[in-house]
Amino acid sequence: MFTIRRLLRFLLAPGVVALGTLALLPLRGFFSPAVVAMLYLVTVIVSAVFGGRLAGITASVLSFLCFNYLFIQPYYSLTVQHPQDVVIMVVMLGVAVLFSGLMVRAQARLEEVQARERQAVQLYALSTALTGQIDPPDIAATLAGRLAELFQAALVEVELTLPDAPVLARAPQGAVPRYEPPAVSEPLVSLKGRLGEARLWGVKTPLSPEEDRLLRTFASQSALALERAMLAASDRRARVLEESDRLKTAILSSVSHELRTPLATIQAAATSLFNPNVELEPEARAELQSLLLEETEHLTQLVGNLLNMSRLEAGALKLDREWSSLAEIAGAAARRLQRFTRRHNLQIDISEDLPLVAVDPVLMEQVFINLIGNSLKFTPPGKEIWVSAEEEKNAVRVAVRNQGPPIPEAYLEHIFEKFYPIPAQESMRGTGLGLSICKGIIEAHEGRIWAENLANGVAFFFTLPLSFEGTRPPMPEQEGETP
Repeated sequence: MFTIRRLLRFLLAPGVVALGTLALLPLRGFFSPAVVAMLYLVTVIVSAVFGGRLAGITASVLSFLCFNYLFIQPYYSLTVQHPQDVVIMVVMLGVAVLFSGLMVRAQARLEEVQARERQAVQLYALSTALTGQIDPPDIAATLAGRLAELFQAALVEVELTLPDAPVLARAPQGAVPRYEPPAVSEPLVSLKGRLGEARLWGVKTPLSPEEDRLLRTFASQSALALERAMLAASDRRARVLEESDRLKTAILSSVSHELRTPLATIQAAATSLFNPNVELEPEARAELQSLLLEETEHLTQLVGNLLNMSRLEAGALKLDREWSSLAEIAGAAARRLQRFTRRHNLQIDISEDLPLVAVDPVLMEQVFINLIGNSLKFTPPGKEIWVSAEEEKNAVRVAVRNQGPPIPEAYLEHIFEKFYPIPAQESMRGTGLGLSICKGIIEAHEGRIWAENLANGVAFFFTLPLSFEGTRPPMPEQEGETP
């Protein structure tokens, strides 16, 4: 194919000279030989531009011969009568050869500029495609696709030998693996060493210098993108470890503070109860036993919150949904908190006729315990705490209201975050996990939770959908109703 193309480019010169000669013959009596010689330069330029150096030189020689044979007297002869005609012919041949060389050089320069422009466009497209990519498989797939498109390859494989896991990407889509050696291969090398290799099948070899340079540039750009991705992954791991360390420090600090009081109370109560040298009145013994149970329950709640938070952080919180009554769940939570509510007036106002909700009853009981416990912590003794629920649209909205101090507006959106401090309340906050766990459990049930300041206190609201997988439970039949 290459030989035929060269032959066609060579034959372009005789054709162009023949056409030019046919166009100039009718004008032989009107133009002087010098003008005709200048017009023949057009055929030389056209041949050089479209046929290359060899075609331009061929056109120069043929134009010289045709000019001498047809336009210099005596016609149809190569004999020259006048010396000035010899000068015209020599000048014409020299100028034609010079023009041919200049045009070929200009054409070569133009092709080089166009080739560099195409390379710049290809590199820009690759850089744009790689910008922002931090996943090595995506980088490998992008490189394979660009190489397959650029070189019209039957198959391109990009194999990455990364420390974490090997990656193999192929292009075009649906291409099957080849078992013969690749036509071209290029390593992906960065400052960290060899990161992989790009292999191409079904491309013409050897590659031109421009193609080889472009392939090496593609490989180096991709290696830089991979190195950037590895650095980003290392940075993310470092930040995760830093956040984990900060979280562990905060948990240890907060938990140690929260554990100190109940553990000290339990130790004191147990010491008094089991000390054979101490005689206790029945009322004092009963009070210490009650105190021991209260603080043990407190520790149980604390450990439960920590376990639930660890499950939420790990994404391992599994819901065991069943159609449940919120009145029963809230009542069970109130009974578990009975020892802590003796100094407050806890009111549960949830109708038994409220529609059932598809929830995990154990986790939902934990939500009520945490919200009521939080209200107990901030509500002065003797004040009331209300728990109510009502149906609205396709959901049930639950409210836990208390008569505690208001929360600054700037902190209302953050109180469900772990360890978020609120000025003047840090000493009463505890571990700071209870509200965060409530948020995680409610959102796992596809609900929403928020807090609002009231005229005489604070209210926590959350919603639960009334449907689960598109169904709503049948309501129990009322007495006296007929099916």
